[in-house]
Order: sequence, then structure tokens, then C-alpha cells
Amino acid sequence: MMSKQNLTLGTLLCTLALLQACHRNSWEGSLEVLMRSQPHRFATVMANPDKHRVQIIYTQIDRDDENRPHFRSYTYRLEADEYFYPASTVKLPVALLALEKIRRLNVAGLDRNTTMLTGADGHGQTSVAADPSAPDGFPSVAHYIRKVLLVSDNDAFNRLYEFVGQAEINEALRTKGLQDTRILHRLDLVLDVDSNRYTNPVRFIYGDSVLFSQDAVYSPRSYVASRPEILGRAEVIDGILVDRPKDFAEKNAVPLQDLHDVLKALIFPESVSPEERFDLTPDDYRFVYRNMSRYPHESGIDEYRDAEEYPQAFVKFLMYDRDDGIPENIRIFNKIGSAYGFLTDAAYIVDYREGIEFILAATVYTNANETFNDGNYEYETVGFPFLRNLGQAIYEIESRRKKASPPDLSRFMFD
Repeated sequence: MMSKQNLTLGTLLCTLALLQACHRNSWEGSLEVLMRSQPHRFATVMANPDKHRVQIIYTQIDRDDENRPHFRSYTYRLEADEYFYPASTVKLPVALLALEKIRRLNVAGLDRNTTMLTGADGHGQTSVAADPSAPDGFPSVAHYIRKVLLVSDNDAFNRLYEFVGQAEINEALRTKGLQDTRILHRLDLVLDVDSNRYTNPVRFIYGDSVLFSQDAVYSPRSYVASRPEILGRAEVIDGILVDRPKDFAEKNAVPLQDLHDVLKALIFPESVSPEERFDLTPDDYRFVYRNMSRYPHESGIDEYRDAEEYPQAFVKFLMYDRDDGIPENIRIFNKIGSAYGFLTDAAYIVDYREGIEFILAATVYTNANETFNDGNYEYETVGFPFLRNLGQAIYEIESRRKKASPPDLSRFMFD
């Protein structure tokens, strides 16, 4: 057992390290030291990081003389058992699994751009036969993925979820080593647990020909958490305040490490084992990279051209405020999530001019009154500033880091 004298000495040394770091404003290899040394950026959240359920993964990338990446990760409060609601971050792995499924079907004439018509078979389902935002007016896997990555469209995600199917999604993720991830439900729809186990019938057509038809599917296995995930003190249901905690056991879950690893497997597939990779074509990878890093107005989709409604940083939480302009030398390949007071972002950030690249994933909880669905979250005052400041602080570290070999980032450059 540590003596009181040793404990006091340890506290003194820790305090001294913090003061030194604050004085030098330098990177000490500790995210906690970094944040405590910059109170102008992090004082609000660091006053009670447990309350804000902060988790961070920062991964440095160094290239060898053959441009192969090597990784070193730093974490803060990374706890797989500390639940946070992943919100729209679940859209990224499902989008990748939809591309995998297209390839696995191996049907002549069927690709990600083929018209996909979604039917309805009860259980709260709705059908889709057209998409006015698509170039040809018809829905497709490719166009749904564009909408998911560009503006985090919920209906687009739901259609991909229905195409892949609940059981197939979860079994595929487990095969890739993501044992603690569960994707159980559509987004922005009020459906019970059983209804979300049913997914719609789907047809892929070319002209008058049906290239592939998939009947409605029911997941034979339940993926609901085996233990309660209790958070908060109250919840608003149908306009009525219910004074009890909320159980998230029937909700989606993606631990931050899993989210980070999905992004790493996508950006650097050669750096993970074959079992952990997504089975995509080289063209699929470029399609995803292009749309992850695009801004809404660059998409060619008319309804996204309004810069006030869809600014550059609309779905870029790290480094920038919503209405900030982003320098043309910087691109952010990411997926965000926001709901129930949780804000999450996982991003691969590059600066082509300065030769900077890093992965940053973080989540923060902003729900001071511990009440869900009341719309009273501290996104603007706590959450968004924290993520912006975190991205900027890490970028500053990267701008000072010396690298033996500058990275060749041409793989991630697009007109």
C-alpha cells in the first residue's frame, strides 16, 4: 500500500509536470497533460471528465522510406465498458458492408450504381421507388452512401441497413473482430426491437429487368446487450417526462476503439489483417474516400448547394466550427454522430501542403440535466468547442513533429 508521504510526492511531481507542460505548451506524450496544460481550451470538460464521459484515441502515423505507415496510439479514458450512444457513426461500417455485399453477390450488371428499389412488408416499413436527389432520379447503394457521408442522411442509412440486414451486419462485424459493436436499429424512426429485426424486400433493376431480388428478412438472433446500459435520470417520451433512467441495451453501440479500427481498416487496409479488412475493390475505396472528404456543395447534388444550410464543416466536428471555412490544403475523412447529448467524431485528417496526417477519434457527453429527448444539450457551449479545440491541439502537435520520411498522400487527393 502506498504511503501518505509517497502519495503526496507523487501528487507534487504530477503537478510539477503539468506546470512545466503548461509553460512550454508542448507535447508530453499524454493527452491528459496536454488538455490540462491548455485550460483556455479544455477547462470546462476537464473540470469533470467523468461527467462528460470523454474518450479519445490519437494515432500518430510515420512513414518509412517506402511510404508504408507505422502507427503509435495515445488514449485518454478509453473504456470499452463505458457506454456512449454512437448515433450516426454506425453509418460508416454499414455503408462499407453494403459495398461488400454488392461485390459478394457477383451478379452480372449489378454494381453500386444500379437502381435499388425498396419494398415494404409490414412491421413499420416504408418503400422507395425514386430519389429526386440522384442524378437519374432513382435510388442506388452508391447514392445512399454519398448522402450518408456528405450530410449524414438518416433515411439513406436506413435503406442500407435494410439491404444488408441486421444479422448479416452484426455477424460480419464480429468476423472482423468488432466483438463489442452492435447495430440493432434504423435511425430517426420509432420502431420496437422486433420490428428492427425485420428488413424490407429489395430489388435491383436495369430497365425492365430484375437483376437481383431479396425477400424480406428476419434476424433469427437477438443482438440486444446482455446487460443493462443505464444512463441519465429521466426521459421525455411522447411529450411526457418519465422520471427514470434510460436503458440503452436495445440501442446501437460502437466502442470508440472499434470506431477507430473501422476507420483505420478503411484508410489503411494493408495495415490490418485480411480478416479485418472490408472486401472492397480499389474503385470502391476511391469512391468512399472521395465522398468522405467532399463538402456538400462539391457533391453535384442540388439540394446540398446551399452553403448556409450545408457549410463546409457541416459534418466535420474536429478542428472547425460549423460555419468555418476549411483551408483547401486540409481534408478530413471522417464520420460523426450526435444524439442524446453525445457528440462523436472519428477522422483521418491530412494537410497535403505540410505533409501532416493523423487519426483522431473522440466522444464527449453534454447533458447536464441528465434528461434524454428534451432537446436540452450543451452541444454549442461544451461539445462542439471541445472537439474543435481537441482537433486543433493535435494538429499543432503534428505541425511540430519531425518525420524521417514525408508521406506521399496522393492516394487521398481528388480534384
